[in-house]
Amino acid sequence: MAIVEELIRVEDSGNLSFGNYELAAKQKVDEFVYEGDLYKVKTYKSMTKMEKNGMFLYESVPGTTVHELHASGNGLSLIVEGNEDVQITIGLEDDTEYTVFIDDVNVGKMKTNLGGKLNLSIELECKNSIKLKVIK
Repeated sequence: MAIVEELIRVEDSGNLSFGNYELAAKQKVDEFVYEGDLYKVKTYKSMTKMEKNGMFLYESVPGTTVHELHASGNGLSLIVEGNEDVQITIGLEDDTEYTVFIDDVNVGKMKTNLGGKLNLSIELECKNSIKLKVIK
């Protein structure tokens, strides 16, 4: 996989890819329109963050590249790429239970907090990328 040089793009599959964990300085795209929604991306080595219509959707510390983000009413799926272990926060529905899959392995159920955030720690150092799926 490769970083997203343009910071955010629509793939041939129709899904979004975004982020560049190789940047030394923060860069952002403020108004990326996709399927009628407005996306904002900030990314660099230390952090990657995405908002959809002004609402929190994704954040990683340190920065990552996300490939093939597909979000629906039942959850989301994506591929996360990075060069070290990462803490990921995903914006979902408030106070809702989700089943989490990492590389197609069910790692259990997790519940979002009252703000709808789900926090995950992902080991990327040995693999460089993982598939993440979160289903309601």
